[in-house]
Amino acid sequence: MSFTLAIVGRPNVGKSTLFNRLVGKRLALVDDQPGVTRDLREGAAKLGDLKFTVIDTAGLEEATDDSLQGRMRRLTERAVDMADICLFMIDARAGVTPSDEVFADILRKRSAHVILAANKAEGSAADAGVYEAFGLGLGEPIRLSAEHGEGLNELYSVLMPLADEYAEREDEQTPETEVDISEDDDEAGFVMPTASKPLQIAVVGRPNAGKSTLINKILGEDRLLTGPEAGITRDAISLKLDWDGLPVRVFDTAGMRKKAKVQDKLEKLSVSDGLRAVKFAEVVVVLLDAAIPFEQQDLRIADLAEREGRAVVVAVNKWDVEDEKQQKLRDLKEAFERLLPQLKGAPLITVSAKTGRGLDRLKGAVLRAYEVWNRRVPTAQLNRWLTGMVEAHPPPAPQGKRIKLRYMTQAKTRPPGFVVMCSHPDKMPASYTRYLVNGLRVDFDMPGTPIRLTMRSQSDKNPYKGRKKAGPSKLRKHKQGRRD
Repeated sequence: MSFTLAIVGRPNVGKSTLFNRLVGKRLALVDDQPGVTRDLREGAAKLGDLKFTVIDTAGLEEATDDSLQGRMRRLTERAVDMADICLFMIDARAGVTPSDEVFADILRKRSAHVILAANKAEGSAADAGVYEAFGLGLGEPIRLSAEHGEGLNELYSVLMPLADEYAEREDEQTPETEVDISEDDDEAGFVMPTASKPLQIAVVGRPNAGKSTLINKILGEDRLLTGPEAGITRDAISLKLDWDGLPVRVFDTAGMRKKAKVQDKLEKLSVSDGLRAVKFAEVVVVLLDAAIPFEQQDLRIADLAEREGRAVVVAVNKWDVEDEKQQKLRDLKEAFERLLPQLKGAPLITVSAKTGRGLDRLKGAVLRAYEVWNRRVPTAQLNRWLTGMVEAHPPPAPQGKRIKLRYMTQAKTRPPGFVVMCSHPDKMPASYTRYLVNGLRVDFDMPGTPIRLTMRSQSDKNPYKGRKKAGPSKLRKHKQGRRD
């Protein structure tokens, strides 16, 4: 998905009808009665060869109080802030209303890209409304009929250049992962981040763990909104900064709660945005609250980062208010080793986002995790190590067939990925693979980073296998022929 498109406008202008047409399903309720849609609905849209995320929103009302209409308006405004492009719809048959003019002014201030669409524009009865739409100052309106599918070609023509722009931006921000390496390139690996290619860090965790406060302290200014209330940050915010000489791009994300507790539609969007930030990151900092560390959701977040193949650093915040620091630290390390064995050896850093204590150690841990994530082990060294591991603990012999490990090489970095050529790879138990992965972590100093280990079949083909063996009489005839 290259970009997000929010469909906004007054009630009953046809937003949900267009939403259903773009996603190809009747996901949103449609009725002649205004105000049917009350919350945000997200769907995977397709228009020609364009694929993007579309958001159906509640009709914009002029209410700004805490009434239902006021809350619906605030939800829609937040969707406008989160979306890359806004499609502002008016009813061409009704013409431009005073409310349309108010909302057009709001969109000009809040959205970088606004596309104006005059819906219900089939027939000459809509001509006057289409001409009136020019007066909104949002450019030429697209003449649409969401119900009959008219005008979608024009919408495609407007979206196409914007889609290319967002695709380029995503390519620039997406880190290079699963990097293939050749056997000859034993020196490849760690490259220091630069201003043009900064180190990308996502700070993730449960609500109110102190993510925005931590980033503000690194920045040295109160750029991000913070407070005692949980869930202030709604969407993933990207900031470029210089962290004591280290160029980084930091993603501040919304707090991630258990899926069962996420009822609010906006929070669902916020969490999915946070998960997307993990994919953009090279190092993920999982921020815990020292008072309630390693809750189930913390473990899920850390496991997600490991499955995405990102380097992980665990930071325990609010350490300044902890009384029994030594005992607490011992308990944390024990719980970490027990609950997250897949991240064994990952750095566990105690910090105080409020006072700034521990930030220098956090920076060192992030840089170290990034270096390990890029680690390259020479093939000759790997095969000497593999011989020793097999001698110390040979692989099992399922059904009496010994599994032979013949050869090992590193195929990828970011994260480190290894391939072992062996006989009967399908019969290799997971416990032996874990034994090799744990050995790689310890012997090649790769704590915490995800390690990918693949078993592949390599049959040692005998070129003479299957040939009919020459008998004694044939051999005598052959020798006799040579003498003659």
